[in-house]
Amino acid sequence: MTLIATAPPPEPTAAIRPQPRWLTGLAVLAALLVAAPVLSVGSNVFSGGTAGTWSHLASTVLPDYVITTLWLCLGVGVGAAMLGVGAAWLVTHFEFPLRSTFEWALVLPLAMPAYVMAYAYTDLLQFAGPVQGGLRAAFGWSRADYWFPDVRTTGGAMLMFAGVLYPYVYMLTRAALLERGAGMLEASRSLGLTPWQSFVRVTLPMARPAIIGGVTLALMETLADYGTVSYFAVQTFTTGIYRAWFSLGDRVAAAQLSMCLLGFVVLVLALERASRGRARFHSPGMRRHVPRGTPLRGARAMLAIAGCLLPLLIGFVVPGAVLLRMAINEGDAQFGPRFVELARNSFSVSALTALLAVLLALLVAYARRLDPRPLTRIAHAAAGMGYALPGSVIAVGLLIPLAQMDNALALWLREHLGWSTGLLLTGGVSALVYAYLVRFLTAALQTVDSSLHRVTPHMDDAARSLGLTPPQTLQRVHLPLLRRGLLTAGLLVFIDVMKELPATLVVRPFNFDTLATQAYTLASDERLAEASTAAVCIVAVGLLPMIVLCRQIAKERN
Repeated sequence: MTLIATAPPPEPTAAIRPQPRWLTGLAVLAALLVAAPVLSVGSNVFSGGTAGTWSHLASTVLPDYVITTLWLCLGVGVGAAMLGVGAAWLVTHFEFPLRSTFEWALVLPLAMPAYVMAYAYTDLLQFAGPVQGGLRAAFGWSRADYWFPDVRTTGGAMLMFAGVLYPYVYMLTRAALLERGAGMLEASRSLGLTPWQSFVRVTLPMARPAIIGGVTLALMETLADYGTVSYFAVQTFTTGIYRAWFSLGDRVAAAQLSMCLLGFVVLVLALERASRGRARFHSPGMRRHVPRGTPLRGARAMLAIAGCLLPLLIGFVVPGAVLLRMAINEGDAQFGPRFVELARNSFSVSALTALLAVLLALLVAYARRLDPRPLTRIAHAAAGMGYALPGSVIAVGLLIPLAQMDNALALWLREHLGWSTGLLLTGGVSALVYAYLVRFLTAALQTVDSSLHRVTPHMDDAARSLGLTPPQTLQRVHLPLLRRGLLTAGLLVFIDVMKELPATLVVRPFNFDTLATQAYTLASDERLAEASTAAVCIVAVGLLPMIVLCRQIAKERN
């Protein structure tokens, strides 16, 4: 008998597997829903406003918006980079007391919304606050005897943003130093470089992509903020959008300002991409070796502790202690039924949005896994673009078409059926949840993508060889493996919705308040002590994912 060698049959790939067309269609529909607010804003840019509002804005406040936004981005970028890179360098390259504690504790400021931090520092540093009061009592000064910096300025806003957003830079830089730092650090030591020379000539160049990436995230969060800049009376595009929509009542002007703000976001992303140029940064080996840091003793150890403690004090410990003191000593006088209603509103919209975001993220990510054609990849990218859009832009882009649809639907029902329904789309919570989904679907999508990538495609092939359809494969194979990732995705979206302020202020229905809007409203009325109760609750909820993240960071060196 003659044996003939034949090549084994090729493994099935995603391109030749049978794909359910309805899954791809749903993924494309989800992407269109996410992209709709941006398209809506763009379609109104060249429309004519009412009474020349845009001309008035362009000749009066628009230059201030541009200059202030640029200065704010510059200050936040430099501040977040200094705090984040310095802390990451200390905890990865040196051994000193409390280093292992600082390694995970330095991410805690992410649980503190910038506007909540602004309320805390205003109470702490204002004329009637404990700091200035203590100085007057200690030295017998009067108001005219001393000068004290005003925190409610552009510089104060820079400090607030840098204090809560530096963990983005810290986490990415620390990960880069752990992955690439071992061999380079040992080589620099063998060449006789001091730790500072090694930092400047080796660490910074190798960690450049991570540093730029972290700064980009911080700047995007800064551009999206409304509560801090509004409370500090800092004139940025976000405050201008809110003023054009509510004070001037001009949706076109609000849309035009939104596109200007979106242009700033695109500029930040373009600068991040251009800064890389043709440079590539690769790890010299697949195996990560965590280096043992240089031991520090005495004064140097104290300086390292101070360097790690400073950003933690600024971004978490001090504002957290101030808020907790105010909440315990005074707090919200409506802590009873009214506060329960606020908490119920916040938790309900956050939980609903988290559930829908996980389902949509699973739909889009699974469709891309099964069908990697260009259409599905484009839909996947479009579904993940919302996080780059400020909440105010999403709100304006959402309300313009929904208001038109609401008016047309109400008119048709009244003329043909005699029904007076009022606002069905913009008058309920559904529009608010939609805005949240557009804003935060990215967080869920990235987490689900990461979890799906860890599941080998051979498991899909084995399931199909047993006769399972793609939905059955998802239910019986993937979901058990994705359970932890889906929970993490939902938790991240839940916390983001709890803290979101700009979209909530613009899109929320009448007489619907959340913990975030309650804190902002009370603080805007200079009732900081009452605002502290809602602020403490927001921070406490934000600590939940931070605890999970801190545990993961603590395990990375083991």
